[in-house]
Amino acid sequence: MGRDTGPKCKECRREGEKLFLKGDRCYSRSCAVSRRANPPGEGPKKRRPRRSQYLLHLRAKQKARRIYGVRESQFRIYVAHAKNVKGATGEALLAMLEQRLDNMVYRAGFASSRQQARQLVVHGHFAVNGRASNVPSIILRQGDIVSVKSERREKIKAIVEANQDREVPGWLERNGEAMRFQVLGAPNVAEMSLGISANLIVEFYSR
Repeated sequence: MGRDTGPKCKECRREGEKLFLKGDRCYSRSCAVSRRANPPGEGPKKRRPRRSQYLLHLRAKQKARRIYGVRESQFRIYVAHAKNVKGATGEALLAMLEQRLDNMVYRAGFASSRQQARQLVVHGHFAVNGRASNVPSIILRQGDIVSVKSERREKIKAIVEANQDREVPGWLERNGEAMRFQVLGAPNVAEMSLGISANLIVEFYSR
């Protein structure tokens, strides 16, 4: 299972905005984007190249990949599947990415970042509908219930308490006492607040 082990702060600087890849650090003064807004490898006075159409498409695709922590080969598979879904391809792609198990764990407040959520899932801390699962890319559907395994509750409890003020999206219902959450329906793209231009991504792969 491949994953990107490079510096996360450089990825945010490359996109020129906070992608919230490192949890609490992104809200602190230690955030690299707040301290150094210029892209990595470029000095503050260096003239940046003109943003071509190709660059705009590329940056939109890279931004989505980095937010959800998906490798290029897997991202292409998501795009191919989204093209077979009725309706807007871009919205179908974002909804599919949003329904990943690791992302849902993060959205429900059971992890401080998507990277941490992926690690917790891989280490076997969660069960889907009562069955243990360690695959972050599982697509959750309406009615699915994700719960913390009993022997892992103390470890996750502190994380949940630290993130209890984070707003849970309308398609999830969190039960902090029972240490579980349920998928109520399909994600609403308008409520994701990620600033991803899905149409540019679709156009990138349609070249």
